[in-house]
Amino acid sequence: MQVRSLFITATGTNIGKTHTTVQLIEAFAAKGLSVGVFKPIETGVSTLPHDASLLLKVCQKVNKNFKNLNPEDITAYTFPLPAAPFCADIHQEIVLEKIIKKYHELSQLCDILLVEGAGGLLVPVTKDFMMIDLAKKLKAKVLLVTPSRLGCINDTLLSMEALNSRNMGFEWCVNLFEDKESFSEVTQPFYDEVFPDWWSVEAGIQRFISTY
Repeated sequence: MQVRSLFITATGTNIGKTHTTVQLIEAFAAKGLSVGVFKPIETGVSTLPHDASLLLKVCQKVNKNFKNLNPEDITAYTFPLPAAPFCADIHQEIVLEKIIKKYHELSQLCDILLVEGAGGLLVPVTKDFMMIDLAKKLKAKVLLVTPSRLGCINDTLLSMEALNSRNMGFEWCVNLFEDKESFSEVTQPFYDEVFPDWWSVEAGIQRFISTY
């Protein structure tokens, strides 16, 4: 059976990809699926990769195949500089084949592999290869996480346009965090009108995973 994969991306950095991925790990596991995690690239790493460490810790609670892995085992590259991978990779170390190989290795350990991207869709991995290209190369279904802050409609629509321009199927959700109190007035009316089936990380995860 071919392992299913889900690429979790966002409209930018600090939107809630890791928070969302944690919720997905727990939800898929509760459904009875063996779930794994992969953080291809993490920047801003001084010692241990923070996001990869958190994701692995949660994953190890529900998948015995990940019990003996270290955070470095679920990443392909880490860099000290908190920047886009291309900029953080000052020695030009990134080789795409290494990321693909790691993806296939981790896929052997689960029914569904959750892949958390770095930053947003058009964050450069190399000078001519973006995060959105990685999602497409992996042939993964995409989940776009969007913020709830003022201005998020523009960010959301631009990210959707990027995905649609590459003919990539995707789902999207809102992480209700920033400007949460004003969201229902300044943003939600548009979503309700144009995307009546939109959902939030807080309220829609179960409905989303029911499609798997």
